Amino acid sequence: MAKKKFKEVIQQSEEAVLVDFYADWCAPCQTMNPVLDAVIQDLDGKVKLYKLSVDKNPQVSLQFGVRSIPHYILFKRGKILWRKGGYMTKRELLQALKGFV
Repeated sequence: MAKKKFKEVIQQSEEAVLVDFYADWCAPCQTMNPVLDAVIQDLDGKVKLYKLSVDKNPQVSLQFGVRSIPHYILFKRGKILWRKGGYMTKRELLQALKGFV
């Protein structure tokens, strides 16, 4: 997806947007996919998931200081509410995000 599209999504969405910075070759990123899906489902549409490939979007990754993946940033109307890198359990991620929705 084009850079503009990413900006539009994080700035104009009414819901909070969880951006998943990932790469296809990243094993922990693959492991997190079912966790992310389950958490997004549990949050009942209050948070949107946006997957961003660091390989295809190096500028965006640099802009947000993403040095390792997986890395997650929660945006609401363009502002960063929360961010964390690395593997998390479903429970940890759900707890973290619940405070913002």
